[in-house]
Amino acid sequence: PERFSNGDDNPVQLQISGSYAFPVWSEVIEELPFQLSGQPNCFALALQQRHAALAYTLRPVERGLYQFGHTQIFVHTRFKLLLRHFVCRTAQDIKVYPSFLTLRRWSIMAVSNQLQEAGSKRLRKIGSSTEFEQIKEYVPGDDYRTINWKASARRGDVMVTKYTDERSQQLYFVVNKGRLMKMPFEGLTLLDYSINATLALAQVSLLRADKAGLLTLGRQVDQFLPAEKKGGQILRIQEMLYALKTDFPEPNLEALYATLRSGVSGRSLVVFFQNYESLEAVRRDLPLLQAIARHHLLLMVLFENTELERLRKKEAATIEDIYIQTIADKFILEKKAMLAELRRNNILAISTPPQELTPALINKYFEIKKRHSL
Repeated sequence: PERFSNGDDNPVQLQISGSYAFPVWSEVIEELPFQLSGQPNCFALALQQRHAALAYTLRPVERGLYQFGHTQIFVHTRFKLLLRHFVCRTAQDIKVYPSFLTLRRWSIMAVSNQLQEAGSKRLRKIGSSTEFEQIKEYVPGDDYRTINWKASARRGDVMVTKYTDERSQQLYFVVNKGRLMKMPFEGLTLLDYSINATLALAQVSLLRADKAGLLTLGRQVDQFLPAEKKGGQILRIQEMLYALKTDFPEPNLEALYATLRSGVSGRSLVVFFQNYESLEAVRRDLPLLQAIARHHLLLMVLFENTELERLRKKEAATIEDIYIQTIADKFILEKKAMLAELRRNNILAISTPPQELTPALINKYFEIKKRHSL
């Protein structure tokens, strides 16, 4: 394919044609990029006729440019008395983008209202929206409080006013490139999980007529894309994120606050991916987080360490195991204390395992929309 999807099984197919008038057997060796060095690249294939197809999958776990080499084919007869070597000039550079296969799945679900089946839960609507959609005839089941008496008098029939969720609200995703986002889980880093969740929620929000924007944060705000809902916005976000790498210094929250104040007009939902490891780190950043929350609805996304949960549930057989479980409990309780500290200061916060980030974030987005918090 022209591009690969990060973290997914990408199908690859080779069409091989030969001019021999008799059956031959072959060994196909693919010169894979160094990022895929641990994956199978040698395949046996029989050419009983003059054409054969070879299909396999590749699963990249890093974004960026992948340089594929040539395809080596060793052809031999049944008893391997004769062997011939062919070099197929198939060298190609392929870009590995954030998981667009997952993005496509969430897009289909958002359009067909199947998000609940994928883990997005339905929420009871609190209050009512104030954005007008249409005036229509009353049907049994409509809320009698929405009866439009003036329209009913003009038409001589009972008419109701229909409202819809507020639209064209702004969402900004702050993708943190700090050192703690390098932590790996199941082959992908926290940065990769954040990027995949950003793309999924950005697509869902655009399909729901909201605006999506992006900031990437390291020593400074490296990239800034204003929130828009015009066509091609999701492609611009994807292009900005496909080669993003982590920096080792701490993220500069002062630069983030300055950019949001000067570059973002109007109250927005700011989704900030962060991987705090101590309560002291939260308290150190709290003044700047509070300053951002005074002007925007700030949602902090923290990550649960699933390895700690595994250690906590493991049966203790030695004194060392008990000590390790005690330390794991300490870190888990500290993560809960971080959430409590943020919420106590009127900052929205969720904590989720990396593998469940996308549905958890979409759930929170719908909760915010239903409660008209923005």
